[in-house]
Amino acid sequence: MNSPLIDAIDRKILSELQRDARISIQDLSARVGLSPSPCARRVRILEQAGVVRGYTLVLDEAKMGFPISVFVSVKLDHQIDDRLRSFEDAIRKFPEVTDCWLMTGDRDYLVRVAVADLHEFEHFLTGKLTKVQGVASLESSLPIRRVKENSARLV
Repeated sequence: MNSPLIDAIDRKILSELQRDARISIQDLSARVGLSPSPCARRVRILEQAGVVRGYTLVLDEAKMGFPISVFVSVKLDHQIDDRLRSFEDAIRKFPEVTDCWLMTGDRDYLVRVAVADLHEFEHFLTGKLTKVQGVASLESSLPIRRVKENSARLV
């Protein structure tokens, strides 16, 4: 379901900003078919409404020296508030972890780890993740290739 507050022009604006958040208002307005002033006003409204939560830099992890991603499913021994909070506090401290999601289903968390090589992953797994209190089991998966990448859904 689409938000009634976001019209087709807003979606075009968001699509262009998602592609290049550094685009000038002049170029953005030309791409979406508005003059600069109304375009800038729409961007400001989207920001104030919280639709645009911020602007960020997207890094190429491979060029930064971390070409390997590993997805790790984590099961805790108990899914109680203290255990969840403790795990989440610990995971936030690991620079190798790029994403962490609390999940439904058989596993409690899905974690994405970015590392230089499998040796670094082994060190992270055995030296850090398995030592987090409450971790009962882990299952790792290596992605072959990314098929699609978007920062958020627009439509």
